[in-house]
Amino acid sequence: MTTLLVAHGTRNPHGVAMIGDLAQAMSKRLNDDVRSAFVDVLGPDPAEALDGIGGADPVRVVPAFLASGYHVRSDLPVYLRQAQRPTLLAPALGPDAALADALLSRLLIAGWHPGDAVVLAAAGSRDRRAQADVATMGRLLAQRVGAPVRIGFVIPADDGSGYPAVGDVVAELRSQCRPGARVAIATYLLADGLFARRLHEAGADAVAAPLGLHPAVVELACRRAESAVTRVPVTV
Repeated sequence: MTTLLVAHGTRNPHGVAMIGDLAQAMSKRLNDDVRSAFVDVLGPDPAEALDGIGGADPVRVVPAFLASGYHVRSDLPVYLRQAQRPTLLAPALGPDAALADALLSRLLIAGWHPGDAVVLAAAGSRDRRAQADVATMGRLLAQRVGAPVRIGFVIPADDGSGYPAVGDVVAELRSQCRPGARVAIATYLLADGLFARRLHEAGADAVAAPLGLHPAVVELACRRAESAVTRVPVTV
């Protein structure tokens, strides 16, 4: 069965390549044809990608998103209904305990030590469900670092909804911490790009790399593909 990995889309070539590499890694693990598509910025979009897949069997669709926000709940189903073939839609990647394990691994590589304050940095969303998903990830990561985890958005909503800017959270933690205490950023982003680069300007002592091709991410994406059961009707 063919699998379609659907990501947001980015103008950063490294981010685009990472999605292609993730699809390739999934293909090896699943022994399956795994292709990629994007809901924004560049193509192919999911409908185009699906129409380019031969045969009539259902295609498993895995949203490469870390929360179930607008793109997952609204944009993606529209594209899938436009495609002229049946699809089985899997849940988004996050939230999941496997991502918390990957976040901790990336933090350790970046130089985090027990006792350092931690900020979970997500892209940002006005969607309440997406915000709740990020909050869940904050709790899962807190269990692993043994301390509360604060949440910040790379791009906070201009209407004040959601979480504050990552830099503001870092500054607040510094004002509350003892002298010499360190602040680390856990990067809750899938791929490298503009958002990930901005985190290095937030004033933290350590900034973890995006989740990328961490083995836990690859395995999670494959589990999502294997669990795809929600059938999306074709628009006639």
